[in-house]
Amino acid sequence: MNLKISIAHLYPELLNLYGDRGNIITLMKRCEWRGIDVDFRQIGIGDRIESFDLFFIGGGQDKQQVEVASELYLQRENLISQRDEGAVFLGICGGYQLMGHYYQPFEADRLNGISLLDAYTVAGKRRFIGNVTAVSDFLTPSTLVGFENHSGLTYIQGETKPLAVVSVGSGNNGTDRTEGARYKNVFGTYLHGSLLPKNPHFADYLLKLALQKRYSDEIDLPPLNDDLEMLTHNSLVGKSY
Repeated sequence: MNLKISIAHLYPELLNLYGDRGNIITLMKRCEWRGIDVDFRQIGIGDRIESFDLFFIGGGQDKQQVEVASELYLQRENLISQRDEGAVFLGICGGYQLMGHYYQPFEADRLNGISLLDAYTVAGKRRFIGNVTAVSDFLTPSTLVGFENHSGLTYIQGETKPLAVVSVGSGNNGTDRTEGARYKNVFGTYLHGSLLPKNPHFADYLLKLALQKRYSDEIDLPPLNDDLEMLTHNSLVGKSY
């Protein structure tokens, strides 16, 4: 069977900090190397978001988040519906914050999120910068590595669970040791760097979920030679900034 997947990159012209575009490159290359056809679209301001198997949204500063937040909120019900139908979402930093209920900046109006995750974010006084190692309970290997640079404090609740538990770094808020969030096939994280090139096991996990959404069946991905990627990954495990 000739497999196909559809991937949407939301607002890349506005939310594109710290190499986050590398996550899209990784997903597309790992499909290409396996002969999986990719229908890739970039979604900009004013575009209606159609149905996709996998959505990616990157990080940005408060100014860019303001513009994106109002645009996303117009399509909130559509995106919640796609979540509930099994679509995969990956949000990084600012994109992650907008996937919760709201982001409250300092001395500015609250930005409404789209509530894909039961989470909220408030601006903090301290900036968290540096390498992160976090341990998941659903990936093999269990570690995730990346680089955080944020002052937002994110708190998760309800059925939304942490993406991982921090062993190095600050994570969501610097106090509860959680990093990121996940609910259904929605994943949010503060890890830049970019995330997926150094965590190929997580990239493949997302692709498998997206293929399962499209084909209503579990798809086995042919293995790739990830020696270089895992050498990079392992060199960063436990490394502080």
